Amino acid sequence: MEFEEITEETYPHPGEWILYVPHQTFVLCGAFKGDTIKALHNGRVVEDKVENFKKIKVNKKQQKQKYVSRCKACGS
Repeated sequence: MEFEEITEETYPHPGEWILYVPHQTFVLCGAFKGDTIKALHNGRVVEDKVENFKKIKVNKKQQKQKYVSRCKACGS
């Protein structure tokens, strides 16, 4: 897993997991406001500068390992 800086071109979308650098934890992005990001951290909303967050970059191999096929007939 790699991390990349957040820019105007590679901004996180709401519902995407990102790294919160000061606490070294993964948080759920709620809103990208240009110079700040609102995120859900341990059940609380945190609003901080974009510099304190990093976007998670997943390669194709890691993405394929994550995928699990389910039974199409019964749904389990």
